[in-house]
Amino acid sequence: MDLPFYDMKENNENCPFCKSTRDLIAENDLTFAIYDLYPVNAGHALIIPKKHVADYFLLTIQEQVSCMELLNEVKVIIEKKFMPNGYNVGINIHQSAGQTIDHVHIHLIPRYKGDVKEPRGGIRGVIPEKKNY
Repeated sequence: MDLPFYDMKENNENCPFCKSTRDLIAENDLTFAIYDLYPVNAGHALIIPKKHVADYFLLTIQEQVSCMELLNEVKVIIEKKFMPNGYNVGINIHQSAGQTIDHVHIHLIPRYKGDVKEPRGGIRGVIPEKKNY
């Protein structure tokens, strides 16, 4: 399914998300979802606003809400298809936080029992020495 970016003035021709033609998991007026090309786990999805913006906090409230609505919708799809035991949700904002593509994208990462030795601390693992508290 082709993405409807051709008429969006905010489109960036060098952005892999703006020019993506990957199959959609789901979409709404302002946001779309695809599976990650380099998944952490089976079902790892990306929720992406259609407007090219690098920083999540620069999205309008309406765009942020659109992302969250699609996040919830994609979770239901992943639940049925992959049957995970849990999820991590994350947004990398700026290079110092690990952002590698300058277009907002929210990671929805399904988690499975036994996928890591010790899952305690979850998202806190971004700084490994602070994970356990």
